[in-house]
Amino acid sequence: MEPSPFPFQGPLRADEVTGRDELRRDLAERITDRRLTALLGPRRYGKTSLLRRVTADLAEVGSDTVWVDLYEVSSMADVASSLDRGLAEVRGGLRSALDEVAAAASIRLGVLGLELSRGPRDRPDPVLRLRSLLQLLVRVAARRPVVLVLDEFSGIAGVPRAAGVLRTELQHHYRDLGIVFAGSQPSTMAALFTDQAQPFFAQADLVELGPMADEEVVAIVTGGFARTGRDAGPAVAPLVAAAEGHPQRAMQLADAVWRAVPEGEAATVEHWERALAEVRASVDNGSERLFALLPAGHQKVLRVVAGGGSVYGTAAATLSLSTGTARAAVTALAGNGYLAERDGHLVVVDPLLADWVRRRFAL
Repeated sequence: MEPSPFPFQGPLRADEVTGRDELRRDLAERITDRRLTALLGPRRYGKTSLLRRVTADLAEVGSDTVWVDLYEVSSMADVASSLDRGLAEVRGGLRSALDEVAAAASIRLGVLGLELSRGPRDRPDPVLRLRSLLQLLVRVAARRPVVLVLDEFSGIAGVPRAAGVLRTELQHHYRDLGIVFAGSQPSTMAALFTDQAQPFFAQADLVELGPMADEEVVAIVTGGFARTGRDAGPAVAPLVAAAEGHPQRAMQLADAVWRAVPEGEAATVEHWERALAEVRASVDNGSERLFALLPAGHQKVLRVVAGGGSVYGTAAATLSLSTGTARAAVTALAGNGYLAERDGHLVVVDPLLADWVRRRFAL
């Protein structure tokens, strides 16, 4: 069966990433110039995929990448294990260099998780091991170009002392390493670099990942159809409007349309309508569960914003949404990546969640 040109489940491979050319160039330049950069954006907005493409481009000019996934870390042992896995997954010349330095320091890469499962007397101290692994990375980076990607860095906020250890071991080597922080909780990520009480205060440039431009979505959709002997036809316009620049949702909708169109044919409005119904059916239950878990004030704010109203206006009054409740809910929802401000107006980040809210509730 022919693979879809619109993969949407999980991060993309580097060669599958298209669009955002200007941002890709900007990130590559920042990394090359050794400027610490924090990439902020909601979940499923393509941060990991974008950084995979950027680091793949840099690999062509000699830079190797160590990728550390800090998703859901809750202890110093988790942080140390994540770094250990990231170092162990490296291949090629960088892995040889890491192994050489690790052997001299009596460190075995890739086995820290096992070592930490031992009894208290035989278990290594995770803080000391984290420091040793960072020092190992720094020593290798002094000999060859290395990029360090700290993905889902917002998870570090819940681990006492972790950010401080990272800063202590890295701060004197910022010119030796290309360091990128990426995270999906915008408010937490921003606080890690703008709050004076945080170890990384004012240590990195903040780069916000916004929605894709409509013309980029059009190019991706029409290009994917054309490469596989199909024509996107009149399905393009409603698809772009429904996706609202959300990268993952655009790919999901395009995939559904593409699967409905036989090779050699063009998509029709009917194809689009069937595809939209299929995607809605696949996400509506998840949207309903997410909505049900939110406090009543948050639910009301989502209803107002999804409907295009003001959380301090008539629509809010209709739902008995007080100003104080609205203000607190907006802060919380924006901090968790559910809401964003665009052109002076609040919007629901996930267009399919907004679509479900509009269909489920009517003001």
